[in-house]
Amino acid sequence: MNQRLIVEIGKTQRLRVVNRLKRTQGMSVKELAQALGMSYMGIKQHCIELHQLGYLDTWRRPKSETQVGRPELIYRLTQKAHHLFPVASNRVTLALLEEAQTLYGPTAASKLLFMLFQRKTEAFQQRVNAETLEERVRQFAALRDADGYMAEVESDEAGWQIIEHHSPLADLLAAYPALLPRLEQEMYGKVLRVPVKREQTTISGLYWCVFRIG
Repeated sequence: MNQRLIVEIGKTQRLRVVNRLKRTQGMSVKELAQALGMSYMGIKQHCIELHQLGYLDTWRRPKSETQVGRPELIYRLTQKAHHLFPVASNRVTLALLEEAQTLYGPTAASKLLFMLFQRKTEAFQQRVNAETLEERVRQFAALRDADGYMAEVESDEAGWQIIEHHSPLADLLAAYPALLPRLEQEMYGKVLRVPVKREQTTISGLYWCVFRIG
C-alpha cells in the first residue's frame, strides 16, 4: 500500500468512498450516500476532489426503459487507486522473472510461477477441508479476502460464485496474461474439488474477477 497516496487522500471519508467503490462496478453519488450513510452533498464533494486527484473517473449510465431523464453520472476507480490496496508483486518481481528467463531459458519464469501456485494450492488445500461445497467455497473466499483479494461469495440459479474485486498480483497478471489466469483457475478447481471457470473484467481502475464454481 502506497503511504504517499494515503496521505494525499487524507480524509477518512474519502477512504470510505474509495473502499466502497472498489467492491462495485461504479456508483452514483446518491447510491454512495445511501450505502455509506453520509449526506449527498458531502459525498459529491469527496467524489469531485478524488476525481481531481486522479483516483476516480466518470461515465454515464443510461436510464432503464421505465425511467426518464438524462443518463446518470457514475463514479469508478482509476488505475491510480490500485496502489491504495495490498500489492504482492512489483517491478522487482517482474525483473527477477525476466532475469530467470535470461539465465535459464524462455520457460524459466513460467516454471517458477507454476511452482509458486503449486505451493499456494497445497497450503490452501490443508485449510479448506469442509465436507460440503458451500462450506469450502466460504472457507476459501475468507482466505482469499484475508490475502487482499476483496473476495465475496454469491449464489444464483447457476451455482456458487466467488467474486474478487482486487488482485495483489495485478502486475503479474498484466505481464503474463495467458499464464496467470490459468494458474488461478486451476488452483481454484483443486482447492474446491470441482470444475471452476474464471471470468475477468478490467476497465479503468476496475478489477472484477468471477470464479464460477461447479
